[in-house]
Amino acid sequence: MRIETITRMPVTQTHKTPLLFVHGMWHGAWCWDEYFLPFFAEHGFHVTALSLRGHGGSAGKIRGNTIANYVSDVEQVAKTFDTPPVVIGHSMGGFLTQKYLERNTAPAAVLLGSNPHFGLWPTFFRMARHSPLMVWKVLTQLRMRPVVETPEAARWALFSNDMPKKQLLKYYKKLDDESFRMFIDLLGLNLASPKKVKTPLLILGAENDNAITPDQVHATARAYGLQAEIFPNMAHDMMLEKDWESVARRILAWLDGRSV
Repeated sequence: MRIETITRMPVTQTHKTPLLFVHGMWHGAWCWDEYFLPFFAEHGFHVTALSLRGHGGSAGKIRGNTIANYVSDVEQVAKTFDTPPVVIGHSMGGFLTQKYLERNTAPAAVLLGSNPHFGLWPTFFRMARHSPLMVWKVLTQLRMRPVVETPEAARWALFSNDMPKKQLLKYYKKLDDESFRMFIDLLGLNLASPKKVKTPLLILGAENDNAITPDQVHATARAYGLQAEIFPNMAHDMMLEKDWESVARRILAWLDGRSV
C-alpha cells in the first residue's frame, strides 16, 4: 500500500529518536505539517506524519476500512525507521496508537484528544443530542462525512468558536470522508486493551472538545494508571488551535524529560 508521508529533517539532529504523527478521522498528514512538524524539526527531531489509506495523498479507498487496516498503515511506516519511533496520535489516531502499542514497542507515545480505549458510544450519543439529522445521515449513508459536511458542523466537532472563518475554511476544504466500518469498530468490535500496553504515555486533552470531552480523556488516563492534562480554551484539533504551541512545548518537555 502506497502511504503518503510528510517528513521534515532538522538542521542539526539533537534527538536520536524519530517522531511519527498519526492523524484522526477526516484528516491527513497535512494537519501535522501546519505547525507541529516544523516545530519539532526545529527542536532537533526527525519527524514524519502519515496519511492513512484513502486519506490525503495515500492510495486506497476510505470506505470499508477497519481499525486493523489503519493500524497496519502505521506499522508499515514505523518499520521504515532505523529505530522505533515515538508515536503521537490525535483523536482516532490516538486510538490507533493504543492498538499499535498492543503489539509493537516504542520508546514513548503521546495521545492528543484520543478516542478512549472503551469506544465512542458517549461521543455518538453527544452527536445525536447535538444534531439528530446529522446522525440520521451517518446511519443511512453508512459514512462519516455528515459529521463535518459543512464548515459549521466541522467547527462544532473540531475547532474553537473563535477560529477565524478564513482559517476554518482552509482546514475544512482539506477534510476527507471517513470509514463507517471503522466507526463500528470504535463502538465495540475492536476496542483497545490498556493492560497490553507497556509504553510510557503522555495523555492530553482539550477543555472545549465536543468530540472527546475531558471526562473521556481522564477515563483513558485512569485506564493506564496516569493523570491526564487538559488544556484550557482549546477545542478538539489541538495541533491546529491558536494555542497549539503550548501543547507542542508540553510534549517537547515530556520527551526531553525522558531523554528521547
